[in-house]
Amino acid sequence: MATEMTVELVAVEQRLWSGSATLVSAQTTEGEIGIMAGHEPILGQLIPGGTVAITSEDGERRVAAVHGGFLAVTGATVTILAESAEFSDDIDVDAARSVLSDGSEDPEEIAIAKGRIRAVERA
Repeated sequence: MATEMTVELVAVEQRLWSGSATLVSAQTTEGEIGIMAGHEPILGQLIPGGTVAITSEDGERRVAAVHGGFLAVTGATVTILAESAEFSDDIDVDAARSVLSDGSEDPEEIAIAKGRIRAVERA
């Protein structure tokens, strides 16, 4: 049985990551899911302000904040199509926290800020 799978993390504006991975975890509307090679095929909807973690074949773990989109899984591939996504290394945590402390009333803006903070905390 294969221990690796091909993974692509794509946002509307760019492809963030593509390569071989041993584990992917994502927050979906049905709950958090962990995927390894050979997983049953599924299609899941990503939550607004969620996270995706990818463990590459060399053991490096990358965490991204994702906002909406879908996750498609076959036995050998995982494709993550997000409305927006950014890796935890690229997130300005202070800016995300200021969105929450400024009392923004935009639910989408709040969800994105919470997702960014969650991604940094999980990294």
